[in-house]
Amino acid sequence: MRHLLELESVPAAELANMLDTAESMAEILRRPIKRVPTLRGKTLLLLFFEASTRTRHSFELACKVLGADSLALSAATSSTTKGESLLDTGRTAEALGVDGVVVRHSSSGAPQLLARHLRLSVINAGDGTHEHPTQGLLDLFSVRARKGRIAGLRVCIVGDVLHSRVARSAVHGFTRLGADVVLSGPPALLPPRGDGWPVELEPDLDRALDGADVVMVLRIQKERQEGGMFPSIAEYRARWGIDAARLARAKPDAVLMHPGPVNEGVELAPELMTAPPSLIAAQVAAGVAVRMAVLYLLLGGVGG
Repeated sequence: MRHLLELESVPAAELANMLDTAESMAEILRRPIKRVPTLRGKTLLLLFFEASTRTRHSFELACKVLGADSLALSAATSSTTKGESLLDTGRTAEALGVDGVVVRHSSSGAPQLLARHLRLSVINAGDGTHEHPTQGLLDLFSVRARKGRIAGLRVCIVGDVLHSRVARSAVHGFTRLGADVVLSGPPALLPPRGDGWPVELEPDLDRALDGADVVMVLRIQKERQEGGMFPSIAEYRARWGIDAARLARAKPDAVLMHPGPVNEGVELAPELMTAPPSLIAAQVAAGVAVRMAVLYLLLGGVGG
């Protein structure tokens, strides 16, 4: 594996290998001294054209733990403000001797463009409404750690699925490993006819939650929407917001997930953020181990 651009094309065996590798990385993070020299001498460029807290900082921490160096570049301080193209920025990084680039971009396909033209490894940290593969991996990792398996679980994804790259990676990852996925939300925010995914569409949230083992809540992505996608925030909260009473429709041992940031009181009741079913903090923690695993596999641990 040279790049990680999406989960749609990753075989089940490779997904399992990445999750197993992340388990080994999680063990390193539990040590008193969280440092290993595995990627000493490697350099990773963090190329973020959109805001990020969890993804960017977990990649930075993953580099530090593995002994790699990281360079952070934001659009506001790069030569893109002078008209430099994304590809030229990538070629500059390659000329500087960077071993890999993590890119987040508002345009779907931006990481794929870099991967086609550069010799270094490219990791997609979210491209437009396409995919966010390391988020998908950490979601799989978090569920497997709590449930012990993925196969046979019923996963309910609720909210703005249409504009969510998180949802796309989650659908591909969970279904590839044998879970059943149901999508719920306002009809205008669901992909038409499931967009060819092997999923069930159920706009009625109460029915969608019935028998769910995993409930993944998504935020409303106003920055990627046109107007009129749903009547009002109040109606959205009433029909598709998750509170304790509604979560009770899922299985008694169901887990609750959210990729963050959370619009508390809109898609998710604030008291559920830290309630026992919640994996939200565990997802953030899993992000470091999962991104360590991706860097290890791509930049020279094995298969790099």
